[in-house]
Amino acid sequence: MARPASSPRRGEGARSPRPVALAAGLTIMGSILAGCGDDSGTPTLTWYINPDAGGQAAVAEKCSTDAYTIETQVLPQDASQQRIQLARRLAAGDDSIDLMSIDPPYTAEFANAGYLAPIPDDLATKLEEQSFQGATTAATWEDELVVAPFWSNTQVLWYRKSFVDKVGIDMNKPVTWDEIIKVASENGGTVGVQANKYEGYVVWINALISGAGGSLIEDAEAGAEATVTVNSPEGAQAAKVIADLAGSAAAPADLSVSNEGTAGTTFGSDEGAFLVNWTYIFHNYDESDPEVAKDIGYTTYPQTVAGKEARPPYGGIGIGVSDNSRYIDESMQAVECLTSAESQGINAELTGNMPASAGGYDYEPLKKLYPPDLLALFQQSVDAAAPRSVTPYWSDISSAIQSTWHSPSSVDESTPEESATFVEDVLAGDTLL
Repeated sequence: MARPASSPRRGEGARSPRPVALAAGLTIMGSILAGCGDDSGTPTLTWYINPDAGGQAAVAEKCSTDAYTIETQVLPQDASQQRIQLARRLAAGDDSIDLMSIDPPYTAEFANAGYLAPIPDDLATKLEEQSFQGATTAATWEDELVVAPFWSNTQVLWYRKSFVDKVGIDMNKPVTWDEIIKVASENGGTVGVQANKYEGYVVWINALISGAGGSLIEDAEAGAEATVTVNSPEGAQAAKVIADLAGSAAAPADLSVSNEGTAGTTFGSDEGAFLVNWTYIFHNYDESDPEVAKDIGYTTYPQTVAGKEARPPYGGIGIGVSDNSRYIDESMQAVECLTSAESQGINAELTGNMPASAGGYDYEPLKKLYPPDLLALFQQSVDAAAPRSVTPYWSDISSAIQSTWHSPSSVDESTPEESATFVEDVLAGDTLL
């Protein structure tokens, strides 16, 4: 099933990031033959998906036709492990992958390596017209749409209504990180974040720096020669927020290992006060703790600097077609169905991962699950969100930032400078992660 070594590949000869180049030498563990078709000769398109509550499987079944069947294979939970598994197979020319759910940080890396089949112009135009601008930006590399936006997630500030009523803070106007840390510290509450040594921590750091008006890097298209801008006044503002929370009574006991799940657990406890987290939180406690579910309020992401608009995190999934696939045309047809407004709505209904298009928000069952003002907040937050830098070197940049900003209790005014130096050295190949 493997593609012949002599077969030309899109992007051949382009410089590939070190992680992908190294992936070519890794051993492929086993061979998945789902892409070979069934006994009737109908092609089976294999879609590698990130774990969810059944949304992708549901739209795969919906979009299967007499011309092809779409089956799903679930990738690991951790985004970096998803990347590694796909990169290993793609680098080896494995043609058992047809469709892939790709996390935004790795889109540029896969496209730069030539792993993604070009999206036909008519389909690309349709996808660009239907998708939010932030979703399109995250799906674009070198001025070309390289994956199809499927869902676009964002974070908002969740709060316990009972807590804010008790302390008297006005949540009808924008609040800052300083304000929520202070009020939680003084009143026995916690501020939930994602601060383990993983991608979620960099998402928070990126949002803090972007909210202050800065960025992690500039000139991302320059690849390893991009300008690292972590050491800046905006980087200092971000470091201050992290240091203030880590040193306060509002810091959860598990701050240094906190992720989306653990932060959600703390928020649902008696100590819960504030939480930044993704859209699924609204229904997270419906069955496990209905009293908490009724106590959840929501507002815009906290401002890093008072008076400056917050830039909440951007997350999501784009669907890419493997350039190794034996069924590229059929896969592109499938992509059009999988990313339709109805499919995005179905996925959001089942998973809580919001659509990448305004049309997806018009899905009627979705309107019954979420209040109109919350659906509006999600869309406003996506528009204001700060995507992570679109660069094929994101894995190196993210790992270097994790190494220098973790643990949160170690962050101080020197962290941005140390971080910038380390990122530059990693990108230049002068040091190893």
